[in-house]
Amino acid sequence: MAIRTAHTADLTPADLLAVRALLDAAFDGDFGDTDWDHTLGGMHALAHDERGLVAHGAVVMRRVRHGQRWLRVGYVEGVAVRRDARRRGLGGQVMAALEQIITRAYDLGALSASDDGALLYTARGWRAWGGRICALGPDGVVRLPDEEGSTYVWPAPADPKGELIFDWRDGDVL
Repeated sequence: MAIRTAHTADLTPADLLAVRALLDAAFDGDFGDTDWDHTLGGMHALAHDERGLVAHGAVVMRRVRHGQRWLRVGYVEGVAVRRDARRRGLGGQVMAALEQIITRAYDLGALSASDDGALLYTARGWRAWGGRICALGPDGVVRLPDEEGSTYVWPAPADPKGELIFDWRDGDVL
């Protein structure tokens, strides 16, 4: 199946409605407006079949401090496959397209994974970050202990146990 990549600005209103509907269904109604906002503004990978949109993922730019350096990070958002099409390799195809974008445009890829989603990512070489996860919030650096162990990077930097400090955003920071 062909994967189409397009920037948010190049998606039609119908495309955006289809993506939002897929994500709402895939996350069992646990995909809110801030999650949707986090999915927009970057590159999307989309797969269609005879029934419409079957798989989606996006990569958006984030800034992350590692050591003394701020990195351009391709942050993966909104990866989903329609229920009737799961376990056919579509998630891997979407991730392959996103990884190509990350390789060409970013220092590093990152994402936050559920236990189920982690299986897809680890099979593709993504690794759980071994160090602290933080965000630079309005009041300074805030540790995010709930994100430790579920934040994955690709490819892993030289110091996989250092601290990552993500830029702040509304809703779920990661």
